Amino acid sequence: MSLTGTPLFATVVALTVIAVVLPLAVWSKVRGPAVVRVASRALMVVFAQVTAIALVFVGVNRDMNFYASWGDLLGTGTYVTAAPDLGPDGLGGKKAEAAPKVKQAFEPVEGLGGRVRKTELDGKISGVKGDVMVWLPPQYDDPAYKDKKFPVVELIPGIPGTGKSWFQGLKAHEVLEPLMKSGKVQPFILVSPRAMLLGNADTGCANLPGKVNADSWFSVDVRKMVVDNFRVSEEARTWGVAGYSAGAYCAAKLAINHPDRYSAAVSLSGYNDPGQEPSSLVAQDPELRRTHNLKHVLQSAPTPPAVSLWMSGAEHDGYLSGTDLKAIAKGPTTVHAEKVTGGHNLDSWSKQLPQTFDWLSKTVKAP
Repeated sequence: MSLTGTPLFATVVALTVIAVVLPLAVWSKVRGPAVVRVASRALMVVFAQVTAIALVFVGVNRDMNFYASWGDLLGTGTYVTAAPDLGPDGLGGKKAEAAPKVKQAFEPVEGLGGRVRKTELDGKISGVKGDVMVWLPPQYDDPAYKDKKFPVVELIPGIPGTGKSWFQGLKAHEVLEPLMKSGKVQPFILVSPRAMLLGNADTGCANLPGKVNADSWFSVDVRKMVVDNFRVSEEARTWGVAGYSAGAYCAAKLAINHPDRYSAAVSLSGYNDPGQEPSSLVAQDPELRRTHNLKHVLQSAPTPPAVSLWMSGAEHDGYLSGTDLKAIAKGPTTVHAEKVTGGHNLDSWSKQLPQTFDWLSKTVKAP
């Protein structure tokens, strides 16, 4: 039974109703010794509490899509088929553009409708096999744009979270579509790949030989799939990446590490120290935690990367991380730190989309 499906939700609703009705019907009719009566009534109370919690969890998860499957929830899901050492460029001596074209079949996403589609991608370089969601802007199918290529923004969810979280939780396509139609935001293709690749652990978008090649999944395999299936360019100037929470850290790190693949990153309530995410695989090793701190990543780049970063959040929830990076950034790297109100939640991040995509419209170039 699917974790996000209607049958499970209906079952939990039915059990919750029974949990409420049962005590009303039999509370005074319980017979037997006092200890039996007390135990029976206590079990009815516990049953009511458990079903109420389950109903809230299943309902919220269906709405926000934090966990897509039982494997995600229980931490048993793995989407890694291989994790070889791919070297510093994450390519393992291969050239992505020289590999055979990746042609994918796409299908509608339950509960979203519109132009959100998903596909199962077998990442030949990263060794990751997972779902990728794609939303095409309204102009994509307009005959007037039939020969036009479009810029792309890769969207990375937090932990827990799925690609669907950006569309069902933040409602990115609903917020941005009218802005794209009106011309206030340029028409971007939005791409949201699976981020939970090893149960519910946070990969930190890192390549960790023997464990996972998350960096290559996002920055090589997913990018190649989009280039091979849609009217886009592989030029870095036409690609941006955005994320929230743990995904914000990932977005900034991908852009800093790969200015040849991305020109801009949006970090919503992100951080510089991967240790701020309790489930971080990178933070389990002190040396990896140090070298994967965004301040170290930026300062240790061979040359200052030609990327622009937008880092927003409350003072201790993204903003100060942005000011720290801004203080050490050297041209052509630029960092914009934006202090905002609102909590560490999907609603707060959704409200920032018009402003951040206006910035992306001025930063990421159309092909």
